[in-house]
Amino acid sequence: MMQIGSYIVPLVVVMIVGHGLSKGLPVFDLFIEGAKDGLLTAARILPALVALMTAVGMFKASGALDLLSFALEPLGKLFGLPRDLLPLALLRPISGSGAMAIFDDLLRIHGPDSLIGRIASVMEGSTETTFYTIAVYYGAAEIRQTRHTVPAALSADLTGFFLSALLVRMLF
Repeated sequence: MMQIGSYIVPLVVVMIVGHGLSKGLPVFDLFIEGAKDGLLTAARILPALVALMTAVGMFKASGALDLLSFALEPLGKLFGLPRDLLPLALLRPISGSGAMAIFDDLLRIHGPDSLIGRIASVMEGSTETTFYTIAVYYGAAEIRQTRHTVPAALSADLTGFFLSALLVRMLF
């Protein structure tokens, strides 16, 4: 038996096409034009994404992530972040897939109901892949100067990391 949720997307598509046809618009031609614009946007932002993914791979493979995690351990302790969570906190603003791999390892090693598993889960849900998002959206809009975006977004990520640890300890 199908649930109502499985009909929502087809219903929205039918509504959009029906509205366009009722207005006398060339729906198929507009769809093709939008698809072409989407492909051009993807081609325009691809170099930034490739550079970001390459840098993340080099950062992890070089051991710099582990070294930086070790160096930041005293600061992490000060804010209640266990050392095992520091690689996740360092990689989350840069790479969603890299952070997800670390998150998966943390859950496999410590379990989802452990303190580390719970903090990691809240961190994943309350922070953003800042640099990836900036690369995609600013690249699509052809914006070169990010101005205050990076410091503001990273301060939001830091707040998310530290409050994740604090609130999990308070609530569990």
